[in-house]
Amino acid sequence: MSTYFSMRDIVKTYHVGDEDQMVLKHVNLDIEEGEFLSILGPSGSGKSTMMNIIGCLDTPTSGEYILKDRKIGSLNQHQLSQIRCHEIGFVFQQFQLLPRMDAMENVELPLIYAGMGLDKRRQLARKMLIRVGLADRMHHYPNQLSGGQQQRVAIARALAVNPTLLLADEPTGALDQATGRQVMELFQELNDEGRTVIMITHDLAIARHARRIVNILDGVLTEGVSEYD
Repeated sequence: MSTYFSMRDIVKTYHVGDEDQMVLKHVNLDIEEGEFLSILGPSGSGKSTMMNIIGCLDTPTSGEYILKDRKIGSLNQHQLSQIRCHEIGFVFQQFQLLPRMDAMENVELPLIYAGMGLDKRRQLARKMLIRVGLADRMHHYPNQLSGGQQQRVAIARALAVNPTLLLADEPTGALDQATGRQVMELFQELNDEGRTVIMITHDLAIARHARRIVNILDGVLTEGVSEYD
């Protein structure tokens, strides 16, 4: 496998009041293409900041982030937007579905932003919803779907642009345990197909579905789950 991305001495500092608060402290991390990684840590540990930097939603204060041989710190906002639009699929805890759009229309959204024509994007949205087991829910609105079904719509939307990286932030946090396990099985299937999956979570049981775990606490990243054992 080849290296998908590398982080070298990543620091992220926010200015709060009269002080600088260091949220990430000299983080180093390498991810291989096709890995399934969990970034495990409690609330306030820095894991959401890690997700934002990995997903090109934010940039580090210092250090170097190289994604598929590109130095992210040297890219402009348009280039970062293109990476987010075409290469990274985002899955969030609260699903982030638009309530006035049905499942099909929600999945189509990133394809509209990507400039895809109507017929092609509807065909692709239909294919993605079938892929996540929602062939009979394509025209249901979010309030007509269970939590697990809404998360599957969100995963279908993330997959619609055929991303090389699936980035999930607490993807089972709003689900019951049984439904959460079903969603994790879907992530495992996607990883088995060769997709790189990175999951941010505070839940050790969920983290253990990944093939590798790193632990983050107070902005310091370490291999394994020693803080939770």
